[in-house]
Amino acid sequence: MAISAAFAQADTSKAGEKEATSLPAFTLLKVDSTSMTRMDLPKNKKIMIMFFSPGCDHCKHQTDSILSNIEKLKDVEILMTTYQPFDEMKVFYQEYKLAKYSNVLMARDIKYFFPSFYKFRSLPFLALFNEKGKLITTFEGSTKMAQVLEAFQPRSMM
Repeated sequence: MAISAAFAQADTSKAGEKEATSLPAFTLLKVDSTSMTRMDLPKNKKIMIMFFSPGCDHCKHQTDSILSNIEKLKDVEILMTTYQPFDEMKVFYQEYKLAKYSNVLMARDIKYFFPSFYKFRSLPFLALFNEKGKLITTFEGSTKMAQVLEAFQPRSMM
């Protein structure tokens, strides 16, 4: 009996790992109160998902760092998402004047999808995807922009 449970658990884990290598399907509530899904993100564009909390100092510093490097990230769609209350998210959006950046989206994770899917423990959490929607890497906690920018660089074939 323990053997079959172990096999079932291993199979589930492998399936989850395979799913985690691609941009997952999600539904979020945007700042304008409309919903969005993975299909609403631009095709053939690098994606950075940043899971944050509006009251988190590390998240604020990460946002400052992203905005300081926004020109270097002009070819990256940045999706900032939180599970915190909608009004807190909206205040954060307005304080950072994120509407002026065409490649920055903000939305509320009303189903608490991303923390469950990625099982991260620290904020901010970044998930970087290439133009084909394949996961490049993830970062937990404060991350230097040099690491983010380097991760988005094309890898040479050896």
